[in-house]
Amino acid sequence: MKDYHISKHNSFYTIGLSYLKADAEVRGKFSLEAETMERILLQAKAEGIDGLLVTSTCNRTELHGFAQHPFQLIKLLCDNTAGSVEEFQDVAYVYKNNDAISHLFRVGTGLDSQILGDFEIISQLRASFNRSKKIGIANPFVERLCNSVIQASKRIKNETEISSGTTSVAFASVRYIMENVPDISEKNILLFGTGKIGRNTCENLIKHTKNNHISLINRTKGKAEKIAGKFNLLVKDYGDLQTEIRNTDVLIVATSSHSPTITKDLIHTKKPLLILDLAIPKNVSENVAEYGNVTLVHLDHLSQITDETLARRKKFIPHAEEIIEEVKGDFIKWLETRKFAPVIKALKKKLKTMKDEELDYQSKKLSDFNEQQADVISNRIIQKITKQFANHLKDEDVDADISLELIQKVFHLELETK
Repeated sequence: MKDYHISKHNSFYTIGLSYLKADAEVRGKFSLEAETMERILLQAKAEGIDGLLVTSTCNRTELHGFAQHPFQLIKLLCDNTAGSVEEFQDVAYVYKNNDAISHLFRVGTGLDSQILGDFEIISQLRASFNRSKKIGIANPFVERLCNSVIQASKRIKNETEISSGTTSVAFASVRYIMENVPDISEKNILLFGTGKIGRNTCENLIKHTKNNHISLINRTKGKAEKIAGKFNLLVKDYGDLQTEIRNTDVLIVATSSHSPTITKDLIHTKKPLLILDLAIPKNVSENVAEYGNVTLVHLDHLSQITDETLARRKKFIPHAEEIIEEVKGDFIKWLETRKFAPVIKALKKKLKTMKDEELDYQSKKLSDFNEQQADVISNRIIQKITKQFANHLKDEDVDADISLELIQKVFHLELETK
């Protein structure tokens, strides 16, 4: 496929890092909260960038947008996070134009997820687009691209079984707990924080273990009570965290802090304690594992737990890729049409002006001139001429930029500017 230059002066880039090369610690340095994402978008808008998406999940942080050089986007990210340009470059990827478009399709359809077929990313992509639109930095290209990725994602979900079977980090967490904690239905479980993976883990635990000794602690008690009501959990005060840890057998940490919320000095228990850290960046200090009775397991380890479900999902990758190519092809056609439309419109307008002048001249010259019939014939000829030009511009072997320039030059076209 030829590389469609999306803008005369700018290219469309994706810059980012993911679980493939960046560990949890590095991803933590570049993770973005909603407030920071908005700040990046506002900064980009002030710098004249007219299309940008910012996404940040526990597995990846990415910027997708228009720039003269990818470093503009890299600088935006590094200026607003704890990570440096050097750290970013060690683990980063940069994609341009077609490659950037293809990458977003793979990410949005779960083919690039830490767990194959995990469609959680689509709701995050939708939220990213809504954030950009609200700030006024989602141009028609970004909007159409997001809608196309969402469409591909829906089709893959409906037409393949790539997301069949229960496989997610939340499910992997439950399986790990069930395999490593004897008599789990009788044990005390404490959920600290209200992160989505933590909530899903609790829901799965209730479903699979019939455990009714699950407590929830959150800094904001109102939020905890809302979630507790839905999942039938007990709510404890934040001030009782240390006491509750002493009484629990399994601690699930789903806080969203940029520094550890569980430290060694909070743990005063002699019985076996399993801690699952489901946060990015890590929210449990590594040194808690120095206690002989404490087992610390992080999200990245849980994500590596694979089973026959994942092996089965891999069989559906080729079909998913076919769907992506089809939807992406429609997007590229739209992109071509959008690019050629102003020139074709101006050409049509120019030919119509020439036609009107000629008809006016002939009507004055010939007494029996049938202006209405001549008008119909002329319009049909104009339609055929402009269609020929449009087909020429869509030809794979044609350099569209050179042709567009030539058409404008030959017909002295003035393009409408918005």
